[in-house]
Amino acid sequence: MPHHVFPRATSTVVPDPSRFFAPPLLAAPLPTNSFFQNFVLKNGDQPEYIHPYSVRSPGGAALDVCYPSRNHSPSFVIQTFVADVTVSDAAGSTAQRHSVSAFDDLSVTLDVSPSLRAHLVRGCPYVTVTTTAGPVDVSVASVHAFLDVACCDDSGTKWRLRMNSGQTFLLYASAPIRLAQATTSQLSAPAFAGAIRVAYLPDASMEPLLMLAHLLHLRLLAEDDCAVRVLDDCRYRSIDGDMVGVVGDAWVLRTDPVSPTWHSTRGVSEDGVAEVVAALRADVAGLASTAVTTTSSYFYGRAIARAARLALIAEEVGCPDVIPAVQQYLKAAVTPWLDGSFQGNGFFYDAKWGGLVTLQGLKDSGADFGFGIYNDHHYHLGYFLYAIAVLAKIDPCWGRKPAPALPGCGCSTSGSCTRGRGLTEFADGRNQESTSEAVNAYYSAALVGLSYGDAHLVSVGATLTALEMLAAQTWWHVREGEGIYEDDFSGNNRVVGVLWANKRDSGLWFAPPEWKECRLGIQLLPVLPISEALFPDVAFVKDLVAWTLPALARDGVGEGWKGFVYALEGIYDKEAALTKTRALNGHDDGNSLTNLLWWLHSRGNVVGDGDAGFSRCCWYRQYCH
Repeated sequence: MPHHVFPRATSTVVPDPSRFFAPPLLAAPLPTNSFFQNFVLKNGDQPEYIHPYSVRSPGGAALDVCYPSRNHSPSFVIQTFVADVTVSDAAGSTAQRHSVSAFDDLSVTLDVSPSLRAHLVRGCPYVTVTTTAGPVDVSVASVHAFLDVACCDDSGTKWRLRMNSGQTFLLYASAPIRLAQATTSQLSAPAFAGAIRVAYLPDASMEPLLMLAHLLHLRLLAEDDCAVRVLDDCRYRSIDGDMVGVVGDAWVLRTDPVSPTWHSTRGVSEDGVAEVVAALRADVAGLASTAVTTTSSYFYGRAIARAARLALIAEEVGCPDVIPAVQQYLKAAVTPWLDGSFQGNGFFYDAKWGGLVTLQGLKDSGADFGFGIYNDHHYHLGYFLYAIAVLAKIDPCWGRKPAPALPGCGCSTSGSCTRGRGLTEFADGRNQESTSEAVNAYYSAALVGLSYGDAHLVSVGATLTALEMLAAQTWWHVREGEGIYEDDFSGNNRVVGVLWANKRDSGLWFAPPEWKECRLGIQLLPVLPISEALFPDVAFVKDLVAWTLPALARDGVGEGWKGFVYALEGIYDKEAALTKTRALNGHDDGNSLTNLLWWLHSRGNVVGDGDAGFSRCCWYRQYCH
């Protein structure tokens, strides 16, 4: 696969990571949009939800731990933060700022003072704080009053803290610890050295050493392949559904494989080929007269991916004579972004965090939807990767040239990039709106692997695609009575608008909750062969479309959004969807009449309300891996 080093540029809008990351960590790419991102942005004092706790490091050598309460309505579900337990260095300065000294995908180590270190692990019911420099005068405080502070063993290493909030926390220590009640809401532990572990106790019977699994973990946990024990009665409340205790040294998570395919899994029906071909010829002819005028990395990516779809549909319906025109269009449109010759924008390497930014985003944090501050990278680059994969497939000579760069595949001299995206502080934590564009990103990465014969990239892309789809189906697709969300929210919504670490919102960044067609569309676009795997449950699709259709009567509904509603309707009522689609007088800028007709004419017959008949392989066997 071609390797390329993007030109370096100095951004004036990305935050300085040296304020919160320890110096040894600054040499390598740093995480953006990580589960602890708020700890390293602005003042670093906003909480992050780490399951099952929200944790905050407000400065002053302190760490706040919250087992969050939950509020809900028909339009949102949200968790609220209060400092249930605060562990601090009593001698620490109020001006003390924490530092990240280590991190990985599942944990972060915060030095909250020169002598106190916090170890925060996702899904762990224990928050661990260790001393790093001799005995420390430790303070354990709360916004609540301590009603009872009791030592539970003769060694003085286990304490039960009962509060007037009705909560009980356990405190474990690696050495004897003396807790004295200084005030009604503060305990002192003088001259302690070692480790302290604090855990909320949902029930008196729950005191084993364990980790917590959320709903999707439990669905994928292969208990036969690893020595684990699931404690069904050990449950912690979570905005993602109850978390369940799992005892064991290692988990094996296993998901059904999804084979990335270029074409539909069933093929276009014979009686639909002529209609698809007619639309295809018209849309390809239109490429010559509709050059991409935007310099936005997002909208430009959507335009070239839309064109790339035409080439693959041409292959599928046996219309190879239009492919050279698409090839020429893609080559002219894609190459300038990759060789640095595009006028008005382009990709550059930011050495501060270790990833791609755009020319426009170097000085404007709002440009390209925040791409310059690492927002939505997977969305934008997913469209570029799709176009690159298709162009390399239909023009192997272009694909073999060393000049084109693959965004996200070797963007620094070390060949590595920061993972994730987003350097924005949010009180509600990280968030994602469009699951389907995330699916497109990983699916497109797998297609790049197919084009370049990179089996590892195909495997990684396919795995991430499968996991992203399962996450979407679990938390974004809302089924009434399923129990993850309260009845008022699940009864009023069929898809989440924006899903946050601490919130589920019915609104979108760009649309109010009543614009239901936008909520459906943003969880479907772009329409691809993989889309049928994202929506395999026909009963849910019927429910979603029925929930959405009344919104189409509103004045000003865009034709492009209608097209996505009809696409899903076509899963169970192909003829009705075709009639409505033929009447459209416009399409989303990442979609086309050709693509919608291809989708509708490649739907299978549905029997009952069960599985839509999605096959994990395709008619085109040479593309199956």
